[in-house]
Amino acid sequence: MNEGAKVITLLGIPFDVGNCLSGLLAATIAFLLVFIFSRNIQMKPKGKQNALEWLIDFTNNIVKANIPDQQGRNYQLFAFTLFILVFMSNQIGLIFQFSVGDVTYVKSPTASPMTTLTLAFLVMVISHFLGVTRFGFKGYIKNTFLSPMPALFPIQLLEQFTNFLTLALRLYGNIFAGEVLLTQIGALAKGGAFGFIGSIPLDMIWQGFSVFIGSIQAYVFVILTMLYISQKVEKE
Repeated sequence: MNEGAKVITLLGIPFDVGNCLSGLLAATIAFLLVFIFSRNIQMKPKGKQNALEWLIDFTNNIVKANIPDQQGRNYQLFAFTLFILVFMSNQIGLIFQFSVGDVTYVKSPTASPMTTLTLAFLVMVISHFLGVTRFGFKGYIKNTFLSPMPALFPIQLLEQFTNFLTLALRLYGNIFAGEVLLTQIGALAKGGAFGFIGSIPLDMIWQGFSVFIGSIQAYVFVILTMLYISQKVEKE
């Protein structure tokens, strides 16, 4: 993969243009798909409405598995939105990539650690905020860090940091590795007639496998997100 990056600075804050464009494109495609699939809703669903309702039920079940009571209904829309965004961010680099020189402007946003770290940080902030909202600050500290016994406070504190890192790096590692291999297969295709012929089945197999991995990683990301939220809003 190309290692170059186009960085601009606004108000003293650096922005990677490739990450921003890729993330915006993934979010736009996800929004358009949901918008199109949700037009002309009928009592007896069919076609695209069936697909959308199946996906909503799928993410709702993820929430129910981790937060089974009425409290879980508050997070169903968040889980659905997060799954759609992460899924599309995982797949977009398989559809097409756009590079100028050594700078890639369009790729899978989740193939960048900055994107996955940002998503993981967002999840951590939201989960802790919900814990404070649910129990108050003192109750949140007791439920999150001092349960089941105060002696575990250092371990519980370390766990928050490790949860953040593993949530981000698991997603990044899987998607980045997939794009690296696709790049190598593309390089093989440029190595002459034999390389081109040999790269065709490899590319088809790995494209299909990457779609599967991207789907699984979106699923795992949402499951872990709901698990972390449940740890903050459910009493131990």
